[in-house]
Amino acid sequence: MGFIKAFAGALGGTFADQWKDFLTPPDGLAPTAAIFPAVPRGQNAGRGSNTKASDNIITNGSRIVVPEGVALLTFQDGQLTGLVAEPGGYEFRSQDPNSRSVFAGDGILASTVLTSWERFKFGGQPGSQQLAFYVNLKEIPNNRFGTQSEIYWDDAYLNAQVGAVTRGTYTLKIVDPILLVKGFVPLTYLTPGGPVFDFSDLDNPAASQLFTEVVGSLAGAFSRYTNDPSQGNRITRIQSDTVGLGVALAGAVEEGFHWTSERGLTIVKVAIAAIEYDEDTRALLSDVKKADALGGARGNSFLQQSVARGMQAAGEGGGGAANMAVLGLGLNAAGGAAGALQQPTAPAPASPAAPAPSAAAPAADDTVARLTQLKQLLDQGLITQGDYDAAKAKALGL
Repeated sequence: MGFIKAFAGALGGTFADQWKDFLTPPDGLAPTAAIFPAVPRGQNAGRGSNTKASDNIITNGSRIVVPEGVALLTFQDGQLTGLVAEPGGYEFRSQDPNSRSVFAGDGILASTVLTSWERFKFGGQPGSQQLAFYVNLKEIPNNRFGTQSEIYWDDAYLNAQVGAVTRGTYTLKIVDPILLVKGFVPLTYLTPGGPVFDFSDLDNPAASQLFTEVVGSLAGAFSRYTNDPSQGNRITRIQSDTVGLGVALAGAVEEGFHWTSERGLTIVKVAIAAIEYDEDTRALLSDVKKADALGGARGNSFLQQSVARGMQAAGEGGGGAANMAVLGLGLNAAGGAAGALQQPTAPAPASPAAPAPSAAAPAADDTVARLTQLKQLLDQGLITQGDYDAAKAKALGL
């Protein structure tokens, strides 16, 4: 009885497997799915008779659809046998006896009698396993990362160590499917009926490992980004420059964990959803912002206005020697500040033949310079005419 059952099973499976298969990606895939099986379509809208073929056997002459943005990998008894990376429809061919079909021109003897005999030796089932998997070659989005505590890095622009808690997302790209499958993907995802390999799956141990490695590379990525002298990058640009930060993070991950060279993966873009600097960094950024705001011409104008307001306040206090003394101090400060702000060209050194200046010359030069500075402040509207007249009278001793 066992012999008859085995023979009947072998013969029935052989005839069922004569039908060619039509294989496509499964329905309802998530955008983050990376590796998924090619599934046979035995029926379509109630039509089709290929419903009893053997599992994990692909018949010669079967058609496999390769959509845009994916690659196809085929396996024979656990060994990688083929890679298709161009979109289109392809016909499957194999020398394995279990794949032979009279409809594929393999002949009636080879495709039925010899195949049945081979299967009979394995109790009626195929003595082979043929699998086909798709690999997503598009950018795989929505890979999340986040830090529970501050990460720290040295910032060249701030000339200090800075720290922050951050979170965001990044996009992945599979650049070498063979490296990924052979060197990184667990066997669970390459077996019949196994789960879809999804990078966002929290139960996927490989995806969890990648998440940990990304978080561990963030400090190095931030340091690469802010310290690149060719880019002039600053910490405040991190949240808007998704491509630049992506390049920095990909470089840090490759340096630490060899994603591209050993796993066939790379990071393309990074989006920072939030970044919260620690207290010291916030204070430092505030000081830098003030220094930036007061730099250059804006700083000159701000200082001139401050001096003018001081002179005006001294003048509004009423006449008298005390007020004039205060005003004199303000003028001396204004003279020094304005001289520094205007940065006058230093006079050329006197010729050896020129006579030595008299003692009265420095005082006269100082009075002229002070009056010139006062006139500039008046012309800029920084002091009133009354302030100017009072200061001029004091400077001339009137």
